[in-house]
Amino acid sequence: MNSKEVDLSSNENGTIDDDGENISKSSGSEMPHKKIFCPTIRTVISDYCAKTSIHGVQYLGETRPFREKLFWFSVFVVSIYCALTLIRNIYIKWNETPVIVSFSEKSTPVWNIPFPAVTICTETKRTLRLDAPSYGDLFNMLKVDVKNKRRFDAKMANLSDTELEEFVTLLHICNTQIIDEGIPVLYPQLVDYFAVLDRMAPSFDAIFTFCKWFNVFGDCKGLFIETYTEEGVCFTFNGLNDTDLYRENTCQHQKAQEMVIPKSNWISNRSLSWSLENGYSKNTGIHTYPARVLSAGSRAGLFVAIQNFGKNLDYMCRGPMQGFKVLLHSPDDVPQVSKQFVRIPLGKEILIAVKPNMITTSGGIAYYHPQRRQCFLSNERQLKFFKIYTQTNCELECLTNFTLSKCGCVKFSMPRTHDMPVCREDKIHCYAQAEDDLLLREFTEGLKTTDFNYRGLTECNCMPACTSLVYNAEISQGNFDLDKLLSAMGITNTPQDLQMSRLEIYFKENQFITSKRSELYGITDFLANCGGIFGLFMGFSILSLVEMLYHFTLRFWSNIQC
Repeated sequence: MNSKEVDLSSNENGTIDDDGENISKSSGSEMPHKKIFCPTIRTVISDYCAKTSIHGVQYLGETRPFREKLFWFSVFVVSIYCALTLIRNIYIKWNETPVIVSFSEKSTPVWNIPFPAVTICTETKRTLRLDAPSYGDLFNMLKVDVKNKRRFDAKMANLSDTELEEFVTLLHICNTQIIDEGIPVLYPQLVDYFAVLDRMAPSFDAIFTFCKWFNVFGDCKGLFIETYTEEGVCFTFNGLNDTDLYRENTCQHQKAQEMVIPKSNWISNRSLSWSLENGYSKNTGIHTYPARVLSAGSRAGLFVAIQNFGKNLDYMCRGPMQGFKVLLHSPDDVPQVSKQFVRIPLGKEILIAVKPNMITTSGGIAYYHPQRRQCFLSNERQLKFFKIYTQTNCELECLTNFTLSKCGCVKFSMPRTHDMPVCREDKIHCYAQAEDDLLLREFTEGLKTTDFNYRGLTECNCMPACTSLVYNAEISQGNFDLDKLLSAMGITNTPQDLQMSRLEIYFKENQFITSKRSELYGITDFLANCGGIFGLFMGFSILSLVEMLYHFTLRFWSNIQC
């Protein structure tokens, strides 16, 4: 017997391998553990390719010639590239223009919005007394003789303190073209410009003759309130009171608290029942603050007769155009008469037919960043000086802050707190130049911070309010011959230099079409477009993604647990 012969009698219940080794014992004993070969990544990929629902992938896992696999792999890569390219275009459109402005489905009646606020400013900045100087010589000297101060100082020495206060106040509200850049401080004490303006400006009764509102003729004092603007004392109809517009820490708010509104002013003495985003409250009746009308046409509009006297005309201060400036604005905007106005000449009747332009918002755009939708909701941007955000108020506040940093002071008419110094006459050129510098800075920053055709992020960041209201005007005019009217009425005891104008403002139509900001591409639209493109090129769906995750996570983990 060979020496390697195995004794079968001793292993009759065992199992002999090819090398004669015993690998199992009797049935009563357990089999030893044997490490079974676990699936490799290649096996998982082959299994996934054979069972996936994505088109074309199954050909990559089958036993096929190399050139066929290369063909299908190329087709698969090209499909992915095309799908991703189209999805990228959709993403860019969704990211750059998520909001679209379109016309609303229904028209809006004019009684659903307030009547425009009307601010009227006379070009006559002071009432000329018989013994009052004209200041014309002083204005001329500011341009030609201020460097050689002898004549100028001699002329100034003849003025009383009251006249000096009036003169330096006029420098702030007259045309800046007559102000030389290098003028010194002309009055040693700080002037209370508001008080001086009240003292020298024409009285309310000297400007307003009579008014008509809600088809009722009466006294204009029940409709207008005094307003301080960059051009002096003006009068505003249907604007918000300064206590509703400015914050409590501003000088304007305190000044408004000191001002007594006549009891006859039945608009301003009511409680505020309107906001630009929410409109009027449901329980608001006909007589509201701010006021509204029930229909279009002159019968439901505002009619104002305004006048001036030839002796008060001052061509040196405001230039050759005399008469009045009128500004139509939203009630929650601060009137800035020098920027946008309608001129009312003397001896003319001006008719203004108003066409509102209102933009509302849908709830879906609140989830977008303000820079993407290019507007602010009312609770997104808080101003330092104003309770209500509008683009006009924001720009005025930014100009105030910029002027303070550039000149160390602000113009008396700008919103300000009590700790902010007021610019004197030597800073007039500075704050006038600051406005131009701010516009240039905003323009430069806006170009640098965006690649698109809308306003980029700037330091002021005064984008429009998402809900905005603008009053467009159609203007017509005719001659108003006061002399012939008085002659026909038999009135002969009127001043010879009296000149009168009439102004009529009304809505042109009973309804108007509003615009609406709404989502162009929401998340649902974006996913639907992406899913459609993936489905078109690859037959890909959410279940395909779950299937991929299943094969390479749960199934792979289950297979290696052996």
